[in-house]
Amino acid sequence: MATASLTPIFSSPLRTSRTTTTKLVDQHRNQVVLRRQFLKGLVLSPLILIKAPPSSEAREIEVGSYLPPSPTDSSFVLFKASPKDTPALRAGNVQPYQFILPPSWKQTRVANILSGNYCQPKCAEPWVEVKFEDEKQGKVQVVASPLIRLTNKPNATIEEIGNPEKLIASLGPFVTGNSYDPDELLETKIEKSGDQTYYKYMLETPFALTGTHNLAKATAKGSTVVLFVASANDKQWQAYEKTLKAILDSFQI
Repeated sequence: MATASLTPIFSSPLRTSRTTTTKLVDQHRNQVVLRRQFLKGLVLSPLILIKAPPSSEAREIEVGSYLPPSPTDSSFVLFKASPKDTPALRAGNVQPYQFILPPSWKQTRVANILSGNYCQPKCAEPWVEVKFEDEKQGKVQVVASPLIRLTNKPNATIEEIGNPEKLIASLGPFVTGNSYDPDELLETKIEKSGDQTYYKYMLETPFALTGTHNLAKATAKGSTVVLFVASANDKQWQAYEKTLKAILDSFQI
């Protein structure tokens, strides 16, 4: 009788241990399966976590679909910058400007660090306002520089800053994207439109990041010097030199 009564006492802990171990293994398996399913879901459904910006926000659409035709040439459209377009225009640091573009061009993003968004309304260094491009024809950008970087005279005109050669020596790197060599300057012009004076430049820049051919137009107004740049590689320049010059000529502030 004593032996029979001892059997349940010694067998019960062993069964309990086996049951507990089995439960732990099952729980671990379930956790592994759930984790694999979760990771698989991330791979198969990335759009759930990362929402792609709408095309209108990315502005990867042709300007001809939303800009009005140019009143002077219907083969171009007219871009008029407004406060909704850039931080500097909203802050009043840059006066509104405009220029024409072929309808096939697209506006491209300006990196936040280059846009001046972080330093408005008092930026110490130049910033990029807007950029447009067409893979076949070339690209343009508007660069703004604080007047105080070039002269201590408040509200100075571009003539008071210096002659065209002096100005491009200071702003040349913002035309080329890297460095400026005076030997790259092919031509300079001075133009007047009303009470506004513009310096125009043609450069051949074989080592520039922006392109082997660059056109630039600069003026000063208020507390800012605004530089308009049109750039192209050799192939683009050969086919669309006249188009790029027309775009440059149309720029005004």
